[in-house]
Amino acid sequence: MTSIFARVSDALETLSPAVPYALAPYLSADGTLPDTYLAYQLVVSPPEQHADDAETERSYLIQVSIYSRSGLDSLPKVDGAMTAAGFQKGNSRQLMKDPETGHFGLAKEYRYLE
Repeated sequence: MTSIFARVSDALETLSPAVPYALAPYLSADGTLPDTYLAYQLVVSPPEQHADDAETERSYLIQVSIYSRSGLDSLPKVDGAMTAAGFQKGNSRQLMKDPETGHFGLAKEYRYLE
């Protein structure tokens, strides 16, 4: 069985190398951040269905955060990558601009049912 982390990584790999990504937090080898990057994390994964005393379905809520120094107008096509991998789009919300790095942020939620 493929882990949810591998599923997300495989989906986001379709945007790479143009858009670097990592399991949150994004850490680079030299300590600098690219102008645009993605960081993803598992928010929650509740069981959805049980039968014969065993779990038969589980859902996963994943947050992919997009960070860009140039603003939020022209962002990577994360929705396309995630939906092509079987995820359903959820809520989006703006993150506060990071005063130290100058990155604007947008958090996007995706659900996956397994």
